[in-house]
Amino acid sequence: MVPLGGRMDEISDSSIPFPNRAGNLYQVRYLSFWTEDGLETAERHIGWLRELYDLAAPYVSSNPRSAYVNYRDLDIGMNDIAKVWGEKYFGNNFDRLARVKAAVDAHNFFRNEQSIVPIPRRLDFLGKQ
Repeated sequence: MVPLGGRMDEISDSSIPFPNRAGNLYQVRYLSFWTEDGLETAERHIGWLRELYDLAAPYVSSNPRSAYVNYRDLDIGMNDIAKVWGEKYFGNNFDRLARVKAAVDAHNFFRNEQSIVPIPRRLDFLGKQ
């Protein structure tokens, strides 16, 4: 758990890409390590983490349940539905970050499973009407 609060609450949500600070006392990172080999072992550990994640639901942020981008979690989505995980990581900053991505990396050269997908300029223009 990483403590938040204090001065972090004073920074506006739109000042930096990570908006999930105000009103949150801690940031929780779900981890599991194992040394045994095999798919069954991996599934057991990942299943345990998913159960823990679900059990924590009543006690964490919601609508959407926020996430921290440096604690990448592919369970919350990948690029096929970027808006779903993008809002969890970046809140209302996601659309603005997608426009920046379109300006500096329009062909999405720098990408991973959860990289911000650039909004095509035509769609961006249509959205402003």
